[in-house]
Amino acid sequence: MSIPRFWRSIKSRYNLIATKCLSCGGTYFPPRAICPKCRRRSRLEEVKLGGNGEIVSYTVIHSPPEGFDHKGPYIMAVVKLDEGPCLTTQIVDCEPEDLKIGMKVKKVFRRIREDGEAGLIHYGFKFKPRGDG
Repeated sequence: MSIPRFWRSIKSRYNLIATKCLSCGGTYFPPRAICPKCRRRSRLEEVKLGGNGEIVSYTVIHSPPEGFDHKGPYIMAVVKLDEGPCLTTQIVDCEPEDLKIGMKVKKVFRRIREDGEAGLIHYGFKFKPRGDG
């Protein structure tokens, strides 16, 4: 098995590809090789998640890690997707004071970081408020 060299090679990084167990019905993100609930390997299928969910919890990062100094403050949240899995993601296009638990959000495709001014640009998903409640 070769290791992906580019972000485009990792399907779950930009498409929200998960695995669904055909035995127990559980959906897992990131994708799993074995179902964590019923321990089945051969009964998994890839599914593309819709990208809609709601905020379960969030925090505002005021002291970003090295390399992201210019990005702070920013919002990180646990989002429960409509299909069931929870993931940790950045919330964009929203002020911290406008956030609330249960807020509906949707996936957007955004720049994550750059390797220097003339380097490779890495993209991935973040989430933003849906505006429908």
